[in-house]
Amino acid sequence: MEETRKPVIQVKDLYKVYRVGDTKVRALNGVDFNIYKGEFCSIVGTSGSGKSTLLNMLAGLEKPTKGEIIIAGEHMENKTENQLVKFRREHIGFIFQSFNLMPAMTAVENVALPLTFQGVGKETRMKKAAALLDLVGLKKYKEHKPTQMSGGQQQRVGVARALVVNPEIIFADEPTGNLDSNTSQEVMELMQKVVREKQQTLVMVTHDNHLASFADRIFHIIDGKIVQIEDNRKKEEGETEDVSEKE
Repeated sequence: MEETRKPVIQVKDLYKVYRVGDTKVRALNGVDFNIYKGEFCSIVGTSGSGKSTLLNMLAGLEKPTKGEIIIAGEHMENKTENQLVKFRREHIGFIFQSFNLMPAMTAVENVALPLTFQGVGKETRMKKAAALLDLVGLKKYKEHKPTQMSGGQQQRVGVARALVVNPEIIFADEPTGNLDSNTSQEVMELMQKVVREKQQTLVMVTHDNHLASFADRIFHIIDGKIVQIEDNRKKEEGETEDVSEKE
């Protein structure tokens, strides 16, 4: 079925090599995969496995040493810095571990902020932002500032802000890293719900196997290589793709 669908993210033969003194460190060592529209995928690995480098490359924050990254039909590796900024603004939503909310702004103003950069009028911005706060269960908190909200509520604002530009792809970097386990569970369930209801594509990086298991597919990365792709949707059939032998 997946072969007939057009991938929204294509990664082909991706390498990232850093020089540390006289030594070459391969942060990514030949990575290939596709991600499709409406999928929630997690990239899971320990510290130093290459997962954050991979996310930075997908988001156009780092250039690959070799290989291709095609997102929404466009080659990321060929773009200039200005083109990347424009592309991110128009196509990508981010959810950060540290929430990154503006302390002087209310929840609704924080969610509306990315639309300001797109030149959207105030009335439309506020209407869209309010609707998304309803979606993430913060109807009563629209006028609250970040300091008046719990960590979990702040991260819900972060999810709504990522969604407001209706991005093709949302990247989440350890999105529950600052939350306790119960709140993390709630935020993961919310992200799952959003992906299904809005047919969003979400790529999350985490070191936590339990959090990774909320995704449709789990990409296990070790030493810069994807060694296994677990498909949660095929769990009942007991199918797991092991890519460690594929060179």
